[in-house]
Amino acid sequence: MTKTAWVFPGQGSQKVGMGIDLLDLPSAKAKFDQAHQILGWSVTEICQKEEAKLSQTIYTQPCLYVVESILADEMLANSCQPNLVAGHSLGEYVALYVAGVFDFETGLKLVKKRAELMNNVTDGEMTALIGFDGKKLEEELEQTPDVVLANDNDSGQVVISGTPEAIKILLEKVKAKRAIKLNVSGAFHSPLMESPSREFQEILESVEFADAKVPVISNFEPTATTDAGIIKKRLEQQMTNGVRWRETSLEMEKEGVKKVIEIGPGKVLSGLIKRVCSSLKLVNVSSLQQCLAILNKEEGKEKKEEKKLIINN
Repeated sequence: MTKTAWVFPGQGSQKVGMGIDLLDLPSAKAKFDQAHQILGWSVTEICQKEEAKLSQTIYTQPCLYVVESILADEMLANSCQPNLVAGHSLGEYVALYVAGVFDFETGLKLVKKRAELMNNVTDGEMTALIGFDGKKLEEELEQTPDVVLANDNDSGQVVISGTPEAIKILLEKVKAKRAIKLNVSGAFHSPLMESPSREFQEILESVEFADAKVPVISNFEPTATTDAGIIKKRLEQQMTNGVRWRETSLEMEKEGVKKVIEIGPGKVLSGLIKRVCSSLKLVNVSSLQQCLAILNKEEGKEKKEEKKLIINN
């Protein structure tokens, strides 16, 4: 059996129309209704026709959590199981839901509060860098106060986070082929998030985590674990520390993963993983149609294996 990891993208991967095809599923409609009760607004309405709102943190994060969770539910309901899970920033909450660390409602309530706290942050900014001298960047980050590495995605693409002044100083010293200011309210995954992080940690402490049913690789410390206590401590550090996705990709390969299924809109994580671990087979599930295609393919493989077993016996 091919060892498979499921990965879940975070903020920035959202797309208008995502999840709308899932309304044909009674189980999905029930989850959307449940989300409406928890959030006080409709995920499907935002995803279908509110593009401006969909790009706002307070709406983006819950929408992604709900849509990705429902896609994963459909996979699980049809006996498709991961051997390992991981998620990029917000996506880590979907990974924990899939691993059974908490239920859908608990996860959504956490994401709702996380989004509200992050949306209220107005200090700082984030900039994506593509094509740069990695050693030079590392040296300048050590010497420049108030700016840190927020997302270590792969050797050629990172995100820095900090005060506008610090980022400007850094960019004067580190030349990149492209420097793209991200449309976010604050300096996420940096020490500037200390205040909302402390408030969120208090909320996390009140929530009971279960041991994961499959190993989870966290953003803060990218080694696989199923221990509930370790998972919670790592999640508590996520908001003020960088997303170590390059190391996550390497850890999946180290764990013997051969196939990675990205569940959620777009192919951002697949692209990052491919540049780090080119030998891994990559599959995307961003719609019900793609989900059913994967399930039908897996069912076909199982029947072939059963036929071989009968013949060999």
